Order: sequence, then C-alpha cells, then structure tokens
Amino acid sequence: MYGWIWRHLPGNAWVRAIISLVLVLAVVYVLFQYVFPWAEPLLPFNDVTVDGEEGAAR
Repeated sequence: MYGWIWRHLPGNAWVRAIISLVLVLAVVYVLFQYVFPWAEPLLPFNDVTVDGEEGAAR
C-alpha cells in the first residue's frame, strides 16, 4: 500500500517525502479533531469500578 502511494506521488524523492509528511500530518489532524472526539463516548475507558476497602492494595 505504501509503495503504491509513493509511486503515485509527483516529483522526486524530496518532494515525495514532503508531500508524504503533509499527508500524515493531515491524517493525524483529522483523527484528533474529528474522529477521536466522536468516538470517545463510545469507548469504555471511563467505566471504572473499584471494589474493596481503602488501603486494601497495601
């Protein structure tokens, strides 16, 4: 997959590297701005249950 993307980018190796970096940064931006906030309520990370008395782990 990455080879296919690399072959289809225009320019020499330096231009391709810069375009690849911009594409990666764009994907990270979209994930953090739109995808992760949308998915956060669907994830069970805040469903924490603690049983036992205080100091029981000592």
